[in-house]
Amino acid sequence: MRGTKPLTYCSMFADYSFTPHRLEVRPGIHLSYLDEGPRNGEVIVMVHGNPSWSFYWRHLVLGLRDRYRCVVPDHVGMGLSDRPDDAPSARPHYDYTLQSRVDDLGTLLDSLGITGPVTLAVHDWGGMIGFGWALRHMAQVQRLVILNTAAFPLPEVKPMPWQLSMGRDSRLGGWLIRRFNLFARGAAWLGTQRSLPAEVRRGYIAPYQGWDQAISTLRFMQDIPLSEGDRAWPLLQEVARMLPEYADRPAFLGWGLKDFVFDHHFLDGFRKALPQAEVHAFDDAGHYVLEDRHEVLVPAIRDFLDRHPLAG
Repeated sequence: MRGTKPLTYCSMFADYSFTPHRLEVRPGIHLSYLDEGPRNGEVIVMVHGNPSWSFYWRHLVLGLRDRYRCVVPDHVGMGLSDRPDDAPSARPHYDYTLQSRVDDLGTLLDSLGITGPVTLAVHDWGGMIGFGWALRHMAQVQRLVILNTAAFPLPEVKPMPWQLSMGRDSRLGGWLIRRFNLFARGAAWLGTQRSLPAEVRRGYIAPYQGWDQAISTLRFMQDIPLSEGDRAWPLLQEVARMLPEYADRPAFLGWGLKDFVFDHHFLDGFRKALPQAEVHAFDDAGHYVLEDRHEVLVPAIRDFLDRHPLAG
């Protein structure tokens, strides 16, 4: 079962002083997740994208777990979760698709008995995963925390970044990403405006060192839907269609405007869909906005949650 073993050295990562749990989401495939805070606290579901993992949310978890229950998965193939192969003959086999991610999130929340109101916090491709899950759970999603992400197609005025096209459409680019961990390395160096300490960069890079370990970072890119015919396109379209339905719920938009992917065009899309949202946009922050501005964002998000308690 090549590539299925998880990483277990979470204690070496900066400010990641948590005890991960594991759940078998599919036969022979385990997902790692955090479940921090009081079990009777209001639930915050934090969904990461690519090429990060629950490590991205660590400052927010530390700032909320005294009162709020923070549930934070590592998607299969990422962080401390298993790395199954996707070859047809692989056992266990995993399809690295958007729908698989949505299904895994549902399996996790069902296993934890989370059937009541939640706050959905999303970043990067976690927006599509989180809102994909929410399509069947709209009544549960009573608050939104949205950080540099998408829940609609690439805006027409926004060209596809070449860094993503290299992984999505180029065999050479894909080989470089898996052979040299190029995507996680690049994001750790270029995803912020502030210079990250070496131990923080290591937290983003280490889980994807090696061909087998980096499979998910590439498959995520190859699954980006750009037009009809892409397998995730119908789900993307449905998420986009339903996004304005959340306009009656409290929403927090935290945005690093120096993000070369999820830039102001995406922020404008969320502002249009959620006109009552509380917006915190930073000219001096990039894609990993929680790294650049966590000193400001964590207390701001905490204040937002405190001001908008869940109905119960």
